[in-house]
Amino acid sequence: MKRLIAAALIAVLPGVASAAPSLPPLAQEKYINDRLIAARIADRIRRECPTLDARIIYAFRQARALERYALDKGYSKDQVEAFLDSKPDRARIYAVAEDYLTRNGARKGDPESFCRIGRAEMEQGSVTGSLLVAK
Repeated sequence: MKRLIAAALIAVLPGVASAAPSLPPLAQEKYINDRLIAARIADRIRRECPTLDARIIYAFRQARALERYALDKGYSKDQVEAFLDSKPDRARIYAVAEDYLTRNGARKGDPESFCRIGRAEMEQGSVTGSLLVAK
């Protein structure tokens, strides 16, 4: 799902002039980072839990909304692409997602531990939960 969201963001970005110099780096943009972390958590859950899957079309729509958000804030296509291609930023997002899963009881080799988190996220109506669906 993470590749899907990143590909959707890159594919639909229109050409935009450089962003205003006062914008913080995308790695510090909380709304964007929180949603990318949520998408990574959902991706890990759907890969590990045999009873949950991704809502692919919804994820595409959310990727487009996230792209619009970044552009509306004044970030350029080049800035968004550089952020999505950044190995350190990707590693940071993955690490935060893994920490969240571990703190919430996910255990390697225990699919039900991922399912439990996924069901809880869905019940809470979280961003992560909104990206998941029961099979």
